[in-house]
Amino acid sequence: MVADVATDMQASGEPVPVALAEKNYSGEFRVGIPPMVHRNLALTAAEQGISLNRLASAKLAA
Repeated sequence: MVADVATDMQASGEPVPVALAEKNYSGEFRVGIPPMVHRNLALTAAEQGISLNRLASAKLAA
């Protein structure tokens, strides 16, 4: 079915989107969180002696 849709899109001149699995990702994105959550994460990172980025990355990967 996907191949049929892609063929139809090409035939009508529409760009076929790149599959998510084939995209390149920068490894960065921005997310808004409540200030108290930000504070708690920063405190936890400081207590663990790691960066806030490393803590957030570990939590997202879990």
